[in-house]
Amino acid sequence: MKDEFEGIDRIAAPVKARSPVGSAGPTVVLPERRLVQAWRLVQAWRQQGLVVLTLVFSDALFAFLFWGLALTLHAIWRQGQPLEGATATYILASTVLWIGLRALVGLYPGYGLAPAEELRRQSYATLATLAITTLFAFAFQAGNLLPRLLIGINFLELLLMAPLIRHFVKQGMAKVELWGKPVVVLGAGKTAKQLIINLRREWGLGFRPVALFDFRLAPVEGDLEGVPYEGSLTDAMEVARKQNIDTVIFAMPQIQRKHLAKLVDAAGRRFQNVIVVPNLGGITNSAIVARDFAGLCGVEIKHNLLNTWSRMAKRALDLFGAVVGGLLIGPLLLTMVVLIKLDSAGPLFYSHMRLGTEGKHFYCWKFRTMHTDASQLLTELLQSNPDLRSEWEANHKLRDDPRITRVGRLLRKTSLDELPQLWNVLRGEMSLAGPRPIVDAEAPKYGEAYELYQRVKPGMTGLWQVSGRSGTSYEERVAIDAYYVRDWSIWLDLVILARTVKIVTFGRGAF
Repeated sequence: MKDEFEGIDRIAAPVKARSPVGSAGPTVVLPERRLVQAWRLVQAWRQQGLVVLTLVFSDALFAFLFWGLALTLHAIWRQGQPLEGATATYILASTVLWIGLRALVGLYPGYGLAPAEELRRQSYATLATLAITTLFAFAFQAGNLLPRLLIGINFLELLLMAPLIRHFVKQGMAKVELWGKPVVVLGAGKTAKQLIINLRREWGLGFRPVALFDFRLAPVEGDLEGVPYEGSLTDAMEVARKQNIDTVIFAMPQIQRKHLAKLVDAAGRRFQNVIVVPNLGGITNSAIVARDFAGLCGVEIKHNLLNTWSRMAKRALDLFGAVVGGLLIGPLLLTMVVLIKLDSAGPLFYSHMRLGTEGKHFYCWKFRTMHTDASQLLTELLQSNPDLRSEWEANHKLRDDPRITRVGRLLRKTSLDELPQLWNVLRGEMSLAGPRPIVDAEAPKYGEAYELYQRVKPGMTGLWQVSGRSGTSYEERVAIDAYYVRDWSIWLDLVILARTVKIVTFGRGAF
């Protein structure tokens, strides 16, 4: 490693203007060059300003639409009872307060926020607005101006719909290449590769890697996952200056601390935001909090699964979703019962022994999607076809499975075959969101991650299903399940459930 960091002192030294060959004085910056730099800076500010304005405008527009809907529902409920004329003033003030609180928690533009963290901040801003508005109504006896029913309807709409609207607004800006800002990555190898993959998959973070700089002094040619190498670390600041990039990510977890400190100090002279990917693989989660111990940096890791209130909130979400969801989809369940009976002979439901929390077994229920002689047919297929046997041993699934009925294929594609697991959720054997329920034969494949798996209930849906579903390898599923347990929060569950609705609607990736 010594040779690889020979140039670090030169990089960490104060950046000076380069002199032309044979000259002892600093380089004279031409006016044309200054104009180009200024124009690029204006372009960057304009783009980011447009992003913020778009988000603020969309929030204000839909907030007023929600107020209009709330007023309509209130008029129907109160049979046309008129409101005070000053109600519009309070509606405007409430909307301005809501947008101001969203700005205060960093949602404009909100780059770098994970989906669960973004949802948490949006919910807190809405609930804080509700609390302030309610206190104002009571303090100034403004019950006629802002009836409790009107307030409740509006803020319920904001709480449920605002995150969804923000997602679609961001998606629209991403399609026209407006959402996001360019970042450069300093590093190489597996860590840098995984970072780039993650940033592209989670486009909502808003970080677009545009250049990669290797930690080796010698320039590296080519690209990594489509991101071009722009040279060594010595070239990073010059490229950032030319392109007005204000964020750099250090993806060098194996670098020595003294070298990293010099690089971060040097980067602080050019980059406004410096992000360091630490060597904490396997233990980091979304509940990390940085602590300053009189100059020593500490990292506090909160394990939400040990928080009683958090577990109670998860159970309450499960019960609410199972009861309300079961009532809403009652007609759909009846339709599937009829279709299954008409398609093939056999029972409506299928149950299989699965592993749950603390290694306990339970029967996992599904709608029957296979012919009744499926077990015998599977044995014959695996014995006669080595390719199918290899596929089964790798994934415990067959992409083109002849055992599946016609209706069963539709149910599996839409994941509707798993709806009877709402009964498992009511019984406390499963959760709406959690790791994939596995059988005993799969436990050894989890290795050390099996200990994590046993801490939570298996889920009807989970992080791996919304991260690629059947397109992921078995090893990736295990890693995603382990990540879910370490990073669990009620907000992550809500994000998974929302993404599940989208996945099921489009039927992408299941078999």
